[in-house]
Amino acid sequence: MVRRTKPRAPKGAPSTHLPPGVSTELRGRLEAARLELLALFRALDQLQLAQSLPEELQCLFELDADLAEALWALDQRSAKLDWALMTRDTLTSIDAIPEAREDFLQALSKAERRRLDDRIGAVRATLRPEDAYIHVPGRDPQAG
Repeated sequence: MVRRTKPRAPKGAPSTHLPPGVSTELRGRLEAARLELLALFRALDQLQLAQSLPEELQCLFELDADLAEALWALDQRSAKLDWALMTRDTLTSIDAIPEAREDFLQALSKAERRRLDDRIGAVRATLRPEDAYIHVPGRDPQAG
């Protein structure tokens, strides 16, 4: 007797199964928000505008970490995760990004902000969708 097994998704492919109560658009929102933050962080680094770690930038790093953790969680099959709480906390983090970003940008001069805005656009154009998974265990495209 031949047993047929269900084909598995390739390693690193997103889970197609979402837990009950988790919106199908959540992954897309997480990916988009992480790519925007990654573009900001890379542009800041390239322009050397945030060599010290101001508190406002630290807040953005923490929000990015929240998003990375949520992307990781979406790939888990654990019934132990509180999906409603994870979704609520994730949406809260996504919604906090614009204000946290603006708080950080207020510390820059107008000229620095213009340079940064230009650089963010250039950096964002180079990012691939899979870059949203940088530093996400099991999905990091740079982990080789």
